Amino acid sequence: MADKRDPYEVLGVSKSASADEIKKAYRTLAKKYHPDINHEPGAEEKFKEVQESYDILSDEKKKSLYDQYGFAGIDPQAGGGAGGFGGFNGFGGFDGGVDLGDIFSSFFGGGTRQRRTNGPIKGEDKFVKMKISFMDSVNGKKNEFSINVDEPCSHCHGTGAEKANDVCSCTRCNGSGVVYTVQQTIMGQFRQQTTCPECHGTGKTIKNKCQHCNGNGYETNKRTIEVNIPSGIASGQQLRIEGKGERGINGGPNGDLYVQIIVGDDPFFTREGNDIHVKIPLTFADAALGVKLDVPTVYGDVEVTIPSGIQDGQMLRIKGKGFKSLRGGVNGDQIIHIDVRTPTKLTKEQKELFEKLRETGSEDSIFDKFKKKFKKN
Repeated sequence: MADKRDPYEVLGVSKSASADEIKKAYRTLAKKYHPDINHEPGAEEKFKEVQESYDILSDEKKKSLYDQYGFAGIDPQAGGGAGGFGGFNGFGGFDGGVDLGDIFSSFFGGGTRQRRTNGPIKGEDKFVKMKISFMDSVNGKKNEFSINVDEPCSHCHGTGAEKANDVCSCTRCNGSGVVYTVQQTIMGQFRQQTTCPECHGTGKTIKNKCQHCNGNGYETNKRTIEVNIPSGIASGQQLRIEGKGERGINGGPNGDLYVQIIVGDDPFFTREGNDIHVKIPLTFADAALGVKLDVPTVYGDVEVTIPSGIQDGQMLRIKGKGFKSLRGGVNGDQIIHIDVRTPTKLTKEQKELFEKLRETGSEDSIFDKFKKKFKKN
């Protein structure tokens, strides 16, 4: 077990964290590393590690055993590690047939214990990706797409029965959804809990199935989903659409649909935070003398004064011409990167002008100053 990380460390919570804090940390990390969303190397392994950690810390008895004995307390192969569980007084105080399956199911062939309930359970969330253009992320837009959604049957309203009185309590498990079996071990008899094979954990049986959905309780419908993409959304952010995820269990509500936004590249503009960056070319003459230019922004041209003597690589800022803040804060800016271009083809007249410029000594003086500093070092 040495290669496994502490589940508290994996979820990033303290040992005193509440059940809600543990659940919140799990949901955040599960969405981050879900294989349908994150295709980076190692993401799937991290997702499994997060899931295993949550399986331990969300179960009070497993959590208690782990806190006392570490992984040995919950490992089916540990063979009663942590000193043979001496803290239970050698089981001397228990009679055969007592229900210890909740604690020892992992040691006697039960595998990982799962919580079962015959009540309504919300369905799992579903994840899809949507690609938009750079300008769509600037201005926002409405997008539509089609998706198949499992929804409660319009006839039986999710019961799976033709009529309301066709739903009966399961006689095998008396409506509990679970049955018990007695297992003989070297430590005596233990009662183990398993899902009822008759009702499959629902606690109910149906006399006459709904003819509309054949007793499934749901029907698959093709729905057109409209997504309002807000101005300022960044690549990787998600939008939640309530009730369009996987179907619920035992009449529970559907999960939610999360739409992950993928923003395409723009040939001129790039994004950093809420700022937008653009590179503009300048001639030697414009850089030396200064010039007024109508610089493109995502909101239209803006007149910008380029100061004389500006150098290649310098930056200028246009306030408020970046992305809008999704949280209502200050908008980003547009950052102009100056790109002074060296001419590669000169006319005869241009060559003569550059020769005259060189003869003035201004160009040579730059290198001369550099050489003097270089020699001093």
